[in-house]
Amino acid sequence: MSEDTHTTYCFYHPDIETTLRCNRCEKPICPKDAVLTDTGYRCKECVRNQMKAFETAEWYDYIIVILVTGGLSFLGSLLIAILPWGFLSIFISPAIGIVIAEATRFSVSKRRSKRLFQLATASALLGSLPFLLSNLLPLFFGGGLNLWGLIWQGYYSFTVTSTVAYRLGGIKIRR
Repeated sequence: MSEDTHTTYCFYHPDIETTLRCNRCEKPICPKDAVLTDTGYRCKECVRNQMKAFETAEWYDYIIVILVTGGLSFLGSLLIAILPWGFLSIFISPAIGIVIAEATRFSVSKRRSKRLFQLATASALLGSLPFLLSNLLPLFFGGGLNLWGLIWQGYYSFTVTSTVAYRLGGIKIRR
């Protein structure tokens, strides 16, 4: 049998010999660059990349998201309700959704959490519902139904909610 005499050097310090490897990326690392995790040693770069994936939201971010997203969605719904030409909601609703998503992201200082963004989507939907439902009230109390108002408010609710979900949820590529 022949012994492997190949010498391995640290990826970050090429002058230091090592037999240690990162258990994630397999780079050779010296003890100076090794971080002990529950699953073994990892290089600092892999640990840093892993930490980015952790949720960074604070408890008060959830309250902020409800107030900002729900409030702005309500105001946007009010704007659609008072527009003299409801068909303008086709152009305005996506823009309002973008503004709501970016205001939400700004209000929580770009901290993130999957649940935080789901809550933002739900708040956007709930904020858009009062004027949508107000168009249905005459149906229950014997009044005339405002069909166009119902259509434009429904379009607004759908568009704003889906825009907020898309903008805050990020791009997901699935195999």
